Amino acid sequence: MSRNPTPGSQTSLREANRARLVDALKHHGRLTQVELAGATGLSPATVSNIVKELSASGVLHTSITSRSGRRAIQVSLARQLGLVAGLHFSSRHLRVAISDVARTIVTENHVPLAPDHRYDSELDRATLLLTDMVESIDASLSDLLAVGVGMPAPVDTRTGMISTPGLLRGWEGVDVAQSLGNRIQRPVFVDSEANLGATAEARDGAARGSNGAVYIRVGHTISAGLIIGGRTFHGVTGKAGQIGHVTIDENGPICRCGNRGCLETIAGGRALLDLFHSDPSVQRLSDLIMRAESGDASSRRVIADAGRHIGIAAASLCNLFDPERLVIGGELAMSGETLLAPLRHALERSALGNGADVAEVVQSELGDRSELIGCLALAIDNVSVEADTRIAANG
Repeated sequence: MSRNPTPGSQTSLREANRARLVDALKHHGRLTQVELAGATGLSPATVSNIVKELSASGVLHTSITSRSGRRAIQVSLARQLGLVAGLHFSSRHLRVAISDVARTIVTENHVPLAPDHRYDSELDRATLLLTDMVESIDASLSDLLAVGVGMPAPVDTRTGMISTPGLLRGWEGVDVAQSLGNRIQRPVFVDSEANLGATAEARDGAARGSNGAVYIRVGHTISAGLIIGGRTFHGVTGKAGQIGHVTIDENGPICRCGNRGCLETIAGGRALLDLFHSDPSVQRLSDLIMRAESGDASSRRVIADAGRHIGIAAASLCNLFDPERLVIGGELAMSGETLLAPLRHALERSALGNGADVAEVVQSELGDRSELIGCLALAIDNVSVEADTRIAANG
């Protein structure tokens, strides 16, 4: 297979068709060949050929099923070595993925969250969603070797609890790993979304090969994950990297953390959307980004100002940790250079050293899935000795 097929060539078309089919299985878990044709828009003959090819290479698994009295070939992604799950609770969404230990994602889903969600109802919902997803791939919760969970707040990994009061109301004083583990009877491991996004970008994304990197997640909240010597730096209680709570304006608005004028109150998604409170066409960050991409001057200015403020705060982070690269992720990073250019300029003006010494600023390569991929990595990293024995027995 050509590594760089000519666009529009037969090889390129075959690879695109394979990718479309695999993406459909990641989303749905398992489908018959007829259902795959409907989901992908490919002809039944093309689907049949791809299924045969990828089954022979071990990428797909097929079985015979009976639907309405008719036999059909059911297709799913092959599971190697055992299964793990990742759950990313962001401010507004819950994303869930199941992969094998070889990091092949076999099914993925996401649902919206209420702005002030509580731990009990959301962990109950996560349990139901996870149960449905493992059943969709002919598995059960007992097949999960480990589960990694990302939270939109700093987590004290010693206790499994949110380490700072006020940052995630409805979840305070809760041992998230234990509470979810009791529901699903599987080992659960928890960290902050920024740390997990940093892990994913360091292993598979824009921070790959970097000796020291910072992942800054910019969405409705702002936080950072620090990679030092190839490892995530948590600090004593998990609060390392909380760049969103660096004070920018001592006389600024009250932040949810209790301080005044934090970066998040000026450049976070909630603050940006509040500037358009009288405009019903700007209700979400995606609306703001679309307006900016269409050339709207006010939207572009708001995003650029956010980038400048983030760059000033990031300069302090760079002066303390001296990273090689800053990776900007989260929803607002989708605005690209509208955000990154002023961020880069502010960083270069405020950080120690000349332009050549200042950390490189790049956009996330994994997009809005960085944290979810990090959740899966957390689960895989923590697969127990018992699970390793089970893997070896099945190998």
